[in-house]
Amino acid sequence: MENLLSENWEFQPKHATAEALQRWRDRCSVVKNPKRRFRFTANISKRNEASQMRQTNKEKLRIAVLVSKAAMHFVTGVHLTDYSVPKEVEAAGFQICADELASIAEGHDVKKLKTHGGAHGIAAKLATNPSTGLPTGADALNRRQQIYGINKFEEVQSRSFWLFVYEALHDMTLMILAVCAFFSLIVGIATEGWPGGAHDGLGIVASILLVVFVTATSDYRQSLQFKDLDKEKKKISIQVTRNGYRQKLSIYELLPGDIVHLAIGDQVPADGLFLEGFSVLIDESSLTGESEPVIISNENPFLLSGTKVQDGSCKMLVTNVGMRTQWGKLMATLTEGGDDETPLQVKLNGVATVIGKIGLFFAIVTFAVLVQKIFIRKWQDGTTLVWSGDDALELLEYFAVAVTIVVVAVPEGLPLAVTLSLAFAMKKMMNDKALVRHLAACETMGSATSICSDKTGTLTTNHMTVVKSCIGMTVSDVVPGQQQQLPRPALEVLLQSIFNNTAGEVVVNEEGKREILGTPTETAILEFGLSLGGDFHTERNTCKLVKIEPFNSTKKRMGVVLELPDQGGLRAHTKGASEIVLAACDKAINSNGEVVPLDDASRDYLTETIDQFANEALRTLCLAYTDLENGVSADEAIPSSGFTCIGIVGIKDPVRPGVRESVALCRSAGVTVRMVTGDNINTAKAIARECGILTDDGIAIEGPVFREMSLEQLQEVIPKIQVMARSSPLDKHTLVKHLRTTFNEVVAVTGDGTNDAPALHEADIGLAMGIAGTEVAKESADVIILDDNFSTIVTVAKWGRSVYVNIQKFVQFQLTVNIVALVVNFSSACLTGSAPLTAVQLLWVNMIMDTLGALALATEPPNEALMTKTPVGRKGNFISPVMWRNILGQSLYQFFVIWFLQAYGESVFKLDGCSNSGLILNTIIFNTFVFCQLFNEVNSRDMEKINVLEGILGNNVFVTVLGSTVVFQIVIIEYLGTFANTIPLTLVQWFVCVFIGFLSMPIAAGVKKYIPMDS
Repeated sequence: MENLLSENWEFQPKHATAEALQRWRDRCSVVKNPKRRFRFTANISKRNEASQMRQTNKEKLRIAVLVSKAAMHFVTGVHLTDYSVPKEVEAAGFQICADELASIAEGHDVKKLKTHGGAHGIAAKLATNPSTGLPTGADALNRRQQIYGINKFEEVQSRSFWLFVYEALHDMTLMILAVCAFFSLIVGIATEGWPGGAHDGLGIVASILLVVFVTATSDYRQSLQFKDLDKEKKKISIQVTRNGYRQKLSIYELLPGDIVHLAIGDQVPADGLFLEGFSVLIDESSLTGESEPVIISNENPFLLSGTKVQDGSCKMLVTNVGMRTQWGKLMATLTEGGDDETPLQVKLNGVATVIGKIGLFFAIVTFAVLVQKIFIRKWQDGTTLVWSGDDALELLEYFAVAVTIVVVAVPEGLPLAVTLSLAFAMKKMMNDKALVRHLAACETMGSATSICSDKTGTLTTNHMTVVKSCIGMTVSDVVPGQQQQLPRPALEVLLQSIFNNTAGEVVVNEEGKREILGTPTETAILEFGLSLGGDFHTERNTCKLVKIEPFNSTKKRMGVVLELPDQGGLRAHTKGASEIVLAACDKAINSNGEVVPLDDASRDYLTETIDQFANEALRTLCLAYTDLENGVSADEAIPSSGFTCIGIVGIKDPVRPGVRESVALCRSAGVTVRMVTGDNINTAKAIARECGILTDDGIAIEGPVFREMSLEQLQEVIPKIQVMARSSPLDKHTLVKHLRTTFNEVVAVTGDGTNDAPALHEADIGLAMGIAGTEVAKESADVIILDDNFSTIVTVAKWGRSVYVNIQKFVQFQLTVNIVALVVNFSSACLTGSAPLTAVQLLWVNMIMDTLGALALATEPPNEALMTKTPVGRKGNFISPVMWRNILGQSLYQFFVIWFLQAYGESVFKLDGCSNSGLILNTIIFNTFVFCQLFNEVNSRDMEKINVLEGILGNNVFVTVLGSTVVFQIVIIEYLGTFANTIPLTLVQWFVCVFIGFLSMPIAAGVKKYIPMDS
């Protein structure tokens, strides 16, 4: 079975091609209900539609750019002639309508933009201020919303419960059974009258309705869970200025006229126009498929919704929102494309197809044997050409049994059980601060053998403070509330560097309190500047900002160029990785505040200081400046040498509580944890030892050393690497690629920056940080860690393993029922000429093993024992030897029991001479068979442990399903006999049925104990 599945049903969990998606669908046969089977799979036609839309967008933008370039020659002197403001827009206080704004953005229409007075002219017509943003009065915002719409996309309406009922009715076998029931009713009433002749037909109809409603209820609940998760996925916040205050706002609250602040890694939340900014590069591939980034400036100010900021930062004026943007129209199609199916879904579709074919064969043979019995009897009676109503009913009953064998044999619930388990796990993981973006990740995480984790914010708290500094060659501790005494020239240039060379900002919030915006590193340095008596706004207003080079994880530094006051010339400031910035310095500020040459002794002193700070697990940053004699052009990079070292700061970022225990748990679970960081190697080693990542037999390596290694060296070194410091995104990508391809590991990678996207994309499971992560990183990730905590990653791994094991439990349970039901009905038909289980009874068994079984077993919560086993890895057998042992053990026991009851049941229960002994015996067989399944369901809670009752009361779903099944079984036997072909049983008979079912538990325990298997 495993070889067959590997050959035909192997599937990549990420980046599957449309051909691969179509291939496995084509291999699916014996599908009872395509609507249900393929519900949670990708909609290939909708994806093709979205791809064509991207191509159209690309062509539109290409033409628009060409036209706008041509128009530039004729713009001068153009006046607004043919545009008139609609009355309702003017009445609302605006001077431009939504359609006009949309035509400017979509067509990149520079000519129209100029006629409206450029970006600032549009801002005025939208009644907004580029500095203070929109006024926040409720009436004004509502009026604006009515005219321009809201920033939401049209979504597919959620399905109603009755639609799920309708889809459940599309099951081919249930439809055939319904036809059988219809004919059974007609023939039965015609021969036996009402109501006696209607019982068999009504029994089948009632069973069909019960199956349909239980199935629809389960599927509907599942869809609601996915809907809740989709809402969480779409929660994106953006920095906006409103009423003069900078604030975080949901992208769905944006309106035309809003002033949005974009930084590297952000997703552009709506169509808009560039107001001011530096070095802005936009990745439009999500909208157009074009990989080449677009430069945004005053000459090309058009920013399109859904695109990503690849570099730089800017202020944007929102012009179009929601369905008036190209992204809105594309998203409406993309959401209908659905998630890729998971490898387990595909594999279990394979299992369902293989078993379905076997079941179909058995059903045909069973029907042939039963029909042959009728013909032989009629041949012997000489009535071959004479057919009565009873003969027709008997033939219909046999046909119904054959169809019901197909119902039971085709395990349609297997692929759906994966979705059920994943939906349950995803909902619970959401409560555990992990948002799963792609279904397959939840499943793949259980097989992870290696985790490559960032340091900052994941292993550490990301609450940073400057605790040590070396300014003017003097090391001192930074004590809160105590101001450092520094020479005036050194202090002035230090404050100039801190407050100008930053991506952060100091603002006053609506409560009148001072607030620092920016990354934790920026916040720590700005707090340090404020503690030295500096004033953010005074420093920013003193100098004019000429150029910004944002922080880049490849260069490991950021820089600005300032125009000094009073014709003071240009000055470049830089800050970043201490050893890299220090290497660019040839001068330093001494303890008197004077600039002196940086001799070898001074350089050694500063290098030792960096190492000393790093060994104390502090992040170190070096600040430096240089005066530019020859100026700098817009396209010219900030110099990489000739700087004067201002000083070094040591930033404390404590290790998160519980990380050491989580790393130890990973190690015991066979998962290797590696730290990949851009920090200094000594800082990285100190933190790694504190976390328990770096051991005596592991190695710590720097990115520049790693990337110079040959392939042979990499193969020798990579298994031992536990820490990689000063790594670039390319180093991380290379490490992940080698671990996956050369060492066949299943790799999970964390990332927060824009440059982490390639590694997140390459990894088996990409984990983005919810707090520190950029939108680009989140978009490339499979799971978002909402609290940025390493312990949450371990929780995700635990849930991943739980999903995998739960599906295995369910498959083991369902295959046992499949095998027994098939062989019992087939062998009985061949040997006795009748089937012991009727159509109604088989439908009930099918519901126990399919929908109810999936609910009970696929929703078991994880336990600590899961993290004591080695991971499955890339090539683990899904249907393991342990499962086959349990399946065969239970199947043989159930065969024996049913054969014994059929052969000796009448004498054992003293039924000889009873008028309805056959009906009583068949009821006992049916009851025993059901209780065997119920106790086997309990056995399946653990495939290896003997004590399967541990924690059973903690799973409310399992207990409810088990209890309700028992209640329904009592009702079917005692009160629905005429419909279900049963008869009420005595207490003794009930006891024997339950006892025989219970015996499957000690038998399962014996099989586990005396037939050990390597799991």
